[in-house]
Amino acid sequence: MMCKTLSAAIHGVDVHSVEVEVNITRISDPQTDRIVSIIGLPDAAIRESRDRIWSALTMCGFSMPKGRSTINLAPADLRKSGSAFDLAIALTILGVDGVFAAEELAGTMLVGELSLSGELRPISGALPMAMHAKNIGLRRILLPYENAREAAAVSGISVYGVRHLLDAVLFFTEHRGLIPTQVDLQELFAQQQQSSLDFSDVKGQESAKRALLIAAAGNHNLLMIGEPGVGKSLIANRIPGILPKMTLEEALEVSKIYSIAGVLSAQQSLVVNRPFRAPHHTVSDAGLLGGGKNIPRPGEISLAHRGVLFLEELPEYRRNVLEVLRQPMESGEVTLARAAGSFTFPARIMLVAAMNPCPCGYYGSQTRRCTCSSFQVQNYRNRISGPLLDRIDLHIDVPPVSFELLTAKRSGESSASMRDKVNQARDRQLHRFKNTDILDNAGIYGKHLDQFCQLNQSSLKFIQHTIRSLKINARSYDRILRISRSIADLEDCEMINEEHISEAINYRSLDRSLEERY
Repeated sequence: MMCKTLSAAIHGVDVHSVEVEVNITRISDPQTDRIVSIIGLPDAAIRESRDRIWSALTMCGFSMPKGRSTINLAPADLRKSGSAFDLAIALTILGVDGVFAAEELAGTMLVGELSLSGELRPISGALPMAMHAKNIGLRRILLPYENAREAAAVSGISVYGVRHLLDAVLFFTEHRGLIPTQVDLQELFAQQQQSSLDFSDVKGQESAKRALLIAAAGNHNLLMIGEPGVGKSLIANRIPGILPKMTLEEALEVSKIYSIAGVLSAQQSLVVNRPFRAPHHTVSDAGLLGGGKNIPRPGEISLAHRGVLFLEELPEYRRNVLEVLRQPMESGEVTLARAAGSFTFPARIMLVAAMNPCPCGYYGSQTRRCTCSSFQVQNYRNRISGPLLDRIDLHIDVPPVSFELLTAKRSGESSASMRDKVNQARDRQLHRFKNTDILDNAGIYGKHLDQFCQLNQSSLKFIQHTIRSLKINARSYDRILRISRSIADLEDCEMINEEHISEAINYRSLDRSLEERY
């Protein structure tokens, strides 16, 4: 006797169909009347599922069929992990035992972990599983009730939230007891939260706000340098509020990552606001990039996809942790090679970092005396490698706010006004790059620099002189052109002029020596 159904396995951010097959062979030996074996490269959590399933069936008034039960998870060469196969295995066993017709399981994906009493526990990856079920032509998916709203964000497939194994049995035997979960996506996006953090609350720091506006307009990476207490973190926390609102496609991308990582709450169907991730400087390279014993999970850089990754006190991060950022910052994705295979996670981020100018924090300060030697200052800066700094487009100095500005009323430009300017600049870029795979100014490379960052004669002479005097390398030169392009877009200029280049050069402060900067 044999029965089969479909479940799913997560590999990185990809979902693979897993066919759950149960075959029961009757045996006459009373000493071994029930033998259960699970094959198909299962991990420890799956091998333990037979005890969970046995208990759940018993508590629901059923029993394991007598004989040798062979449970195969196909394809056999694909490693499976996690506890999401419990529901599929249990219902397939009941299908073999004749509790309901095996044909009832056709066109259905089953995922969920069972407790010993038969209740279903939430799982990770419900959203991408529902997307996969729709893509392969299934008509419905049954999963834990806590994951139903998340999965229901996928249109075109019926999503049933199940609280208990008996609810699923009733659904397949009498076609009742479960109601499809529905989510209004338009309403979700209409409820996009307006951040309570507004740039109008930031006193002074107009030059830093201008730099952040340019960074947001072109999706450029940015580094803020300033003594403690000048407002670097205060400013960084407000950046998501000036970025363009996420589209449905972007929201699904981000929500898929959050679902796989298991950080999407039961009350949240989609992540509709730009992510802002700020890992502590003690984070490991696996915590930042992603990792795991067998099948890796997304790290902080992927959780910040389509949003902001903020690294405060940048030199305090371990050197090996910072160096792993270099490849994702260029390619927009993270590739991890493991024994189980190669896994790729999306990581298109806006990196925002902050640091003090020296270990004590007061090098070049007009208010407090620095206690660091020149060797200590240089050694502190050298904790950040040149190749990594080259990949950060804007380096800006954030000075202390004067007493007059601190005591004055808050009158800065609002985040809503800044977002409008960013949206206009991004619209110009989308129009400009419509026949390419470029999405924003930060992504202009190679021959496209000559095509989209055109300089007039005076601008060309000016930048040639600057390269010679500041000894700027090729990568920094490319960054300056991209920043200039974003400045020109904010001012609705198609041609880059001298003023745009001059301002862009001012945002490359670490290209100059310490003596030149202070």
